[in-house]
Amino acid sequence: MVSTPSIAGSDSGIVRERPFQLLLLINVLPPLGTALLSPVLGSLVEPLGASAANVGLLMSAFTGPAVVVIPVAGVIADRYGRRPVLVFGLVWFGLTGTAIAFVSTFHAAIALRLLQGIGFAALTPIIITSLGDLYTGTKEATAQGLRFSGSGLSQTVFPLIAGVLVGFAWQYPFLLYAIAFPIAAVVYLRFEEPMDEEAKGGSDADLRAQLGDLRTLVAHRRAWTIVVARGTANLAWFGFLTYNSIVVVDVLGGTPAQAGILAALASLSYALAATQTGRISAAFEDRLYPLVAANVSIGVGLGLVFLATALPIAALGVVLMGVGFGLVLSIYRSIVTDLAPTALRGGLVSLSEGTGRASATLTPILMGGAIAVASARIGFVPALRLVGVATGVVGAVVGIGCLVLMSRAPPIRMDA
Repeated sequence: MVSTPSIAGSDSGIVRERPFQLLLLINVLPPLGTALLSPVLGSLVEPLGASAANVGLLMSAFTGPAVVVIPVAGVIADRYGRRPVLVFGLVWFGLTGTAIAFVSTFHAAIALRLLQGIGFAALTPIIITSLGDLYTGTKEATAQGLRFSGSGLSQTVFPLIAGVLVGFAWQYPFLLYAIAFPIAAVVYLRFEEPMDEEAKGGSDADLRAQLGDLRTLVAHRRAWTIVVARGTANLAWFGFLTYNSIVVVDVLGGTPAQAGILAALASLSYALAATQTGRISAAFEDRLYPLVAANVSIGVGLGLVFLATALPIAALGVVLMGVGFGLVLSIYRSIVTDLAPTALRGGLVSLSEGTGRASATLTPILMGGAIAVASARIGFVPALRLVGVATGVVGAVVGIGCLVLMSRAPPIRMDA
């Protein structure tokens, strides 16, 4: 009989603990910020007065604000606690998301997506931070992996529902964001603050000292290298999400439905791989080795997707990329939470997640520009393949380089 321990390891008993269950419940929402729109963007062009060229701004508008707001949310969570920030994030995320169903112009939808990005900034980084408050060692790594698995499942199920609802009316998928309101009520009533009381509050002088300590921490090589590596992991993932349908439909002669299957396969691959984070962390004394292998898997996988001459080859690339992505992000997040003391954990996690959002925002823009320039010389399809492979190589090389630098850095001593 299949059991949770047989899948995720001996530490998987945390799924029966209420704090972890509530964090998983909150975690249903953040992945829907982008995943829910993916299958419905084309259906929004006419009713909102957008165009095929600019409707993608609804994605960038969501990810952009998080680059600035996430670090602020982390500092606030370190100063006043995790629960208030989580409750605010849920209510704001749900309110601004469902409001899109009641507007009729593209500019209004863009404005609401910008505001919704603020709600996202108060969710994922604080969830990750709270797991670091609650658990340590391989148990914490397992928790981060299972959380990331939940993200993958959420990104698989809800877009399918949105794809059905948009057939009735373009507004209906946005109403799914209203699920945030009952979740916020449950969190407000049942979630116990995981942060120690003595670590919260303080005077303005204390806040300045906290920010100074955070700057000192981030300046350490072990900290800034993992923050940068966290951002590079998103290069391949968002490069794939941006050009998946173009590769499948325009290059391989497939259908949008097949592109959707590849996207679902990618999400399922990283969801399943993330469940093994605790086991892999326990199996290796130094997590450098599995992280290097996972980065190579991401780079090779993305390269296969863009170089594929048939859908089965692209599917193999998607699986390799998804497995590497699931392991890399789960282990990175575990390392980040381990590096910081409780009073600085939210700030450091938020900075690392901020680099991830910056990468998510810039990758489609930079890849699009590079493809446009290269297309003028070698044609569209060769340019697409070249830029796609280069994106995978750059992400893997920079990520591995950061890991090597981190492994050679001395331990962090905040009292030094």
